[in-house]
Formats: sequence, structure tokens, C-alpha cells
Amino acid sequence: MTKPLLHFCHGNSFPSGTYRQMLDALGAHYEVRQTDMVGHDPRYPVDDNWSNLVDELIADIERHGQPAILVGHSLGGMLGTMAAARRPDLARCVVMLDSPVVAGWRALAWRFVKLLGKGTRFSPARFSERRRNVWPNRAAAHAHFMSKDIFKAWAPGVLDDYLDVGLKPHPEGVQLRFDRGVETAIYNSLPHHLGDLIGRGFPVPVGFIGATRSEELRQAGLGSTRKLVGENFVMTEGSHLYPLEHPARAARLTHEMITRLLKHEVKTRAMLAKRQA
Repeated sequence: MTKPLLHFCHGNSFPSGTYRQMLDALGAHYEVRQTDMVGHDPRYPVDDNWSNLVDELIADIERHGQPAILVGHSLGGMLGTMAAARRPDLARCVVMLDSPVVAGWRALAWRFVKLLGKGTRFSPARFSERRRNVWPNRAAAHAHFMSKDIFKAWAPGVLDDYLDVGLKPHPEGVQLRFDRGVETAIYNSLPHHLGDLIGRGFPVPVGFIGATRSEELRQAGLGSTRKLVGENFVMTEGSHLYPLEHPARAARLTHEMITRLLKHEVKTRAMLAKRQA
């Protein structure tokens, strides 16, 4: 029996291979495909509200020749949701892993900040634009990351997966593949228009799995996310990076959410068709 198709998209600065443990576990139930690293294809440069990045994800999904279950962490979850809104024919459902919807007064404030060109002051871009990205060798890169609490919290082996897919040769040793300029541009162009997704019936079922200690959720609030996903809302222990801290649990919760969402797939499309009739 053919497994359902699942397409995964990563969080900002982490190529999808970083999530190997979680994706391998999901592979027991799904045919897993992935977008390696958004924002680095010159055909899809980072722009405001991530419109080009959505186009890049859509182009990846179109290659499958059939609709997919869209799963994404942080950036990837938001891109998947926007892709499904733009091309519902390509998505069976969407699962957002700690990808909160920024809407309402927060979105208005963020739009104003961007207009003033002050995005770096109010986003993780203030760290990413100065992030160290070159080391003399892999061992030095490993030691650098292991000195930071955020990486110490990752499950055993995940940092090695990150280094396997996240480093490339450099004249002085090794360098991060994920360009810090692209990472910074993605942070600074965070969408301010996601509230539009809430005001109308969403064309496919959407679920959200958030983390209890996520600073990103605290800043974004959860009201708008709850309006979008309704009862398909789950919280689990961990930080914003819980798919890397607890990959087996993240895979189990994702599978459970997908199972729930697919039960509503036909009903959701029928309701949308009735509204459009």
C-alpha cells in the first residue's frame, strides 16, 4: 500500500536535514519529501511577506504531481500555510510546528517597524546578522555549538545531523551553508498580513503543535492561531526548537495531528465549495 505523501519545510537557518530523526520516524507512516533550504535559490529571493519563498515551496510541491500533507517548523509552517491558502489543490492539510500566526495589533506594529526599517532591532535578526559562520574545522564548529545551552538541549545526534547538512567547505575551514544574510532577511520580512487567513474559511484543515516554553509564542500570542486552527491545537513541553529537542515525540504528535486533520479533509473542501457556489 502506498504511503501518503508528506512534504516538510524547515525553520529559519536550519536545513531540513537537521530534522532527520523526526522525519525518519514520520517515514514509518508517510513518503517524506522535503525542501532543503529556502531563500537561497536566486529565482526566489527573500521579499517582504515571504511571497517569493511561498512560490519556491509551491514549485517544490508541484514536482510531486499530487497534493501533499504539508508539515513545517516555524518559518516552514508559515510558508506551508500560505502555500495552502494560495494553492489548496496542492495541500491535503497543514501542520504548523510552533509557527504562530502574527495578526491584529501585533501585525500592525510589525508592519510599522518594517516601514521604518527597524526590523533588526525587534527580531532575531539582531543576532543572525553577526552570527559566527566560519570555523577551522568541523570539530571546532561542534565545540562552538555545544557551548551554547540552546544546542545542548537537542536530542543526541541532532547536532551531528545539523553539521552534516549545514556545513560546506571554506578557504579557512568550514562555513555554514545557510547564508546569514538570507537568515537575517527572512527575519526582517516576517509577514504582517497573516490575519487575512483568519477572516475567511481556510480551504484545507490546519493543525498547530506549540511548545510550552516557546519565546516565539509568547511574543506572537496565540489568539490568532487558535482562530485559524480551532480544535486542532496541541501544546507540548519544550522550547521553540522542540522538534530538535524531542524528535520522536514531535513525530508522534505530528502523526496524531495528521490523522485527525485528514478525517476533516473532505468535509473542509465541501464546505469551501459550498461557500464559493
